[in-house]
Amino acid sequence: MLTTLQTAYTDTRASDLAWALGREPLPALAVLDLQLHGAQLQLRLLGASHQVLLEEERGTCSETVACMPGSSTPLPLGVAKRLGDWEYEFAAHVETLSRGSFAGRAQELLALVAEHPHGLAGTFPGSPHAFTAMLAQCQQGQVRWRTWHAYPQEGRLVATRTRVGVRAAVAAV
Repeated sequence: MLTTLQTAYTDTRASDLAWALGREPLPALAVLDLQLHGAQLQLRLLGASHQVLLEEERGTCSETVACMPGSSTPLPLGVAKRLGDWEYEFAAHVETLSRGSFAGRAQELLALVAEHPHGLAGTFPGSPHAFTAMLAQCQQGQVRWRTWHAYPQEGRLVATRTRVGVRAAVAAV
């Protein structure tokens, strides 16, 4: 699903993004509710940021990547945590692209997400390559999502990958 976000595009920077687990739902500009093999997943666009809410019989998970004033947790390159019965893995990567490469990559990603049944993308009025996009899937009992946060004024694209799955049982020795 592709939507135009009804908010002004503010000149934020990729380096302003922060990461958090366990935050309450924040006001969203666009939402996509999904049912993936027994898990309820909500993809939420928060302007130049995202929030994913996962609920399943084993518990809940809330991931937020956003410009959060006062946050002491900058965007990490990688995180691995145990959340109850789940294993949570997060990775982030920042690409710096030329203006022409950025435009092409933006069009490619928006087309991919807009046509996917588990995709949500929001563009900002007045800046055709400023967007936030999210894509979810369930694979081998794990819920996964990818996100892209575009900063055309910097030529930067922030990509994240998340995997949440049931923790493997450890055999007794």
